[in-house]
Order: sequence, then structure tokens, then C-alpha cells
Amino acid sequence: MQKIIQIVFIASAVTLASCGAKTENGNTAVTEKRAKLDELKKQQVTIVTQITALEKEIAKLDPASAKEEKAKLVTIQPLAPETFTHYIDLQGKVESENISYVTPRGAGGQIKELFVKRGDNVSKGQLLLKLDDAIARQSVVAAEQGIQTLKVQLDFAKNLYQKQKNLWDQNIGTEVQLITAKNNVDNLSGQLKNAEEQLKITKEQYQFTSVYSDVTGVAEDVNVKVGEMFTGIGQIRIVNTTHLKVTTQIPENYIDRVKVGSHVKISLPDINKTIDAAISVSGKLIDANSRSFYVESKIPTDKDFHPNQVALVRIQDYSTANAITVPINTQQTDEKGKYIMVAAKENGKMIARKRMIVTGQFYGDKLEVISGLQAGDLLITDGYQSLYDGQLITTDVK
Repeated sequence: MQKIIQIVFIASAVTLASCGAKTENGNTAVTEKRAKLDELKKQQVTIVTQITALEKEIAKLDPASAKEEKAKLVTIQPLAPETFTHYIDLQGKVESENISYVTPRGAGGQIKELFVKRGDNVSKGQLLLKLDDAIARQSVVAAEQGIQTLKVQLDFAKNLYQKQKNLWDQNIGTEVQLITAKNNVDNLSGQLKNAEEQLKITKEQYQFTSVYSDVTGVAEDVNVKVGEMFTGIGQIRIVNTTHLKVTTQIPENYIDRVKVGSHVKISLPDINKTIDAAISVSGKLIDANSRSFYVESKIPTDKDFHPNQVALVRIQDYSTANAITVPINTQQTDEKGKYIMVAAKENGKMIARKRMIVTGQFYGDKLEVISGLQAGDLLITDGYQSLYDGQLITTDVK
């Protein structure tokens, strides 16, 4: 029988070589050779099966002519249920939840003093720079002087009104004089109130010349110098490194499998750290160009974490307990479908049996088997490639 199998292999190789010699180089040639190889493998299985059947029939009819079959050495492993988990492997990046671009509250101006440089730690409310405040300061002084003048005038008008009222109480003077004095007091009071409100506005405008940080963080960009005009367009950027997140884009075909709360394993290869997290935000909009949607996961504060670091993201989208799994390389295919070779004890002998299977998910080197296998089956993990159903085997148990 071994000689017949060798003849089949030699014939297959010669046929494949002669076919390849006539085929042009390129993808077409590779495709044709692979198709021919698959066809020969199917023929091999059929021939070996027919040979085995004929040998058994001959052995029954003529026991004396039957030769003892040599068992093939294989390695087996008992199957046991386990938890099978599938992940989506993607690449993301670390981002800050709070990035502040410093801008003036007014129209900006010329920088007179600068109190921060790139890389400095900045606190919320810290003074970053001082703009030219000459005109604003003079406006405050003028407004304050105007208020003082109005106060003096108001005091004089009040005094005059009081005297006019005293005379009126003594039936001296006219009602017109009393009303005029009262109107002067009211007008000056109104002017003083407006002037005080205007002073508040002027002082607020004066405060515009002092630029403060709105957040606590690190001055990532400081692209200004003393004497330059400060408009705030990309000149100073403060990054908060205490509240970070990892963001990534998920292909749209996973939109029903990735949700808020999905478990995530985040690896930062540059610093050799791994974090267990959960998806905190899942976008609902599919990007028209990349056909993906946005997700993010919050990560803890760490001095080694920096915005824009590369992150390897493994999102758990499927998990099942008590699953039967096999190494994915042990799966084979014939014209009937997918199958696995297992070892079975029959009549005191160990023989190979073909089991047709239905598969589920696969991740890494593990393949989930939904049906066709059960716990306790002896999976053939080595030497399964050339086995046929019913072949005598001897085992090396893992």
C-alpha cells in the first residue's frame, strides 16, 4: 500500500510540474497551480480510500494474503471545554481630554512680558503673558477722574437742593427753583451711575491685557516672543495630561458588536505597558472615507502616558464559556466540507477518524468548533495531514 501511495504522490508531482511548465509566470499561474494541487489532493484522498476499501475486501476473502498494516505515529490531545474570546485588533492613539488653545479675550496686542516657555507646567489661572496696556491704563485713569468730577458736582447739587428745599419750607423762593435743583441732583446721580458702569467696562478691558491659563497642564506649544503681536491663533497650547483617553476607528462591520462598556485591552508598546479599560464613547456616525466609526476609552493618570502615543487596541466583541476549540491548522477541507482528524479506539486498536465540523469564530491560533466535536475527543495535532479515515495509528499523547 505504501508503494501505491508513493506512486500517487510521484504522479501528482509530475503532473503538477508539467502543468506549471506550460503556465505563464504571475498571479494567473499561481492560481492555476493551486487549483490543480487542490484537485490532485482530492483525487489522492479518493484513491487512498478506494485502496483501503479494496485491501479490506481482499483481506476478508483471502486472509493469508493480507499484510499487517504499519501504524502511523501521531500526537493526540484530549479536548476540554474552555472560555473562548474573540478580539478586534486595531491601532489607536493616546489623546488628552482637555487641550486649551490660549487666546486673548479682546483683539490681542503687542506682547510686553512673557511668563511661560514650552514644556512648563501651568496651573489654572496662572498669568502667561502681558500685553501692551498703555491705552487701557490711561482709559481707566480718565474714567476714574471723570467719576471724581461727577461726585463733586453731585455733592454741590445736593447741597444746593437742600438749601432750596429749606427756603421752600419757609415759603421763600419759587417751586420752579426747587424742581430745577431736584432735577440737577437726579441728572448728576444718573451720570455718576453710568460713569461707574463705564469704569467697570474700562477696567475689564484693561484686564484683557493680562492673559491667563484656563486649564492646568503642560505648555506644549509657545510660539510667541516679546514684541510680537499676540492674536492667539495656534500660538500657545496647554495640554492637560491628567485626563487622557485612547481613541481608535472601528470598521463599520463591527458596529453591532462594539458598544459602550465593551472590554478593551490597551497596549503601549513603546513603554511596555498594558491597561484593562472599557469603551466610554462610541460614535454613531460612519466616516464616508474610511467607513469606520469612532470609539474612545479613558485611561488612568500615569507619568509615562503622553498624548499622541501609539496604542495597540484589542476590543473584546465575542466571548463564550465551555467552548470546544482546536488549533486552526488542524482544520482540513474536502469536497464535503470542513473536518478534523481524531483518534478512536476500536476493537482494541487505535485508528484515525474523520469528523465533519461546523466552525464559529477564530482568534490567534484557536478555532471555535460549534458542532462535530465534544469534550473528551482525542484530537490529532501532529501527523494528521496524510491520514485517511480508518487508518491504523499509534500515539504520542501530549
